[in-house]
Amino acid sequence: MSTAIFRFYEELNDLLPRDRQKKDFEVTFQGKRSIKDMIESLGVPHTEVDLILVNGESVDFRYLLCPGDRVSVYPVFERLDIAEVTRLRNLPLRRTRFIADNNLGQVVKLMRALGFDVEFNPDLHPGRIVEISKREKRIILTMSRKLLKRKEVTHGILIRPGEAEKEVRRILESLHIKSRVKPFSRCLVCNNSLEPVSKADILDRIPPKVRARCHAFSICRPCHRIYWEGTHVEAMKKRIQEVLAEA
Repeated sequence: MSTAIFRFYEELNDLLPRDRQKKDFEVTFQGKRSIKDMIESLGVPHTEVDLILVNGESVDFRYLLCPGDRVSVYPVFERLDIAEVTRLRNLPLRRTRFIADNNLGQVVKLMRALGFDVEFNPDLHPGRIVEISKREKRIILTMSRKLLKRKEVTHGILIRPGEAEKEVRRILESLHIKSRVKPFSRCLVCNNSLEPVSKADILDRIPPKVRARCHAFSICRPCHRIYWEGTHVEAMKKRIQEVLAEA
């Protein structure tokens, strides 16, 4: 058996047992093990990693671990220039198209309210999610580490349990996409873009009380839903303000 020293940085520590967080720790291994396999065996999906230093030198996921190696593992960098070292994916993790795994309905709704394109079908199995992600170049949002450890997955974000607002804020911060927010530009139900529609064109579809007090309307052409500034919009505005105030 051989040993190597690992250390993980920043939010990657959230994925480790408490006794391995924010410090060096020793790992044993046998035979030829790629750095990618070793990192994932420690509980960190490769999609969460953007820089690996071994003995101070940048390496890619194919690097074979050697006895005595000192390994430093860093999360995705968006505000630090690491152009001179080896980034671990050819495409940047900054595309604003997503696909969400099941159990993320509240995250999806809030992301769509912010104007982001988020494909979501709770009935999709993991293989289908990966297939759509690759074909349409969508970032996978999931709570499943197992899904993100698939070798076909190149772009993904592990969603932690907790409040949707907190997780959406973390997505905005990690991808540095706050400037791309366009609130209420997308249908919350079917994900298509909304477009303005005149009150006269939809008058017969508007409740009488709404006709009297609202004058600006949007429509989702594919699913025919109509949106206006009601109490539900005010509640969503508050949630959006809370997310953006902290992001």
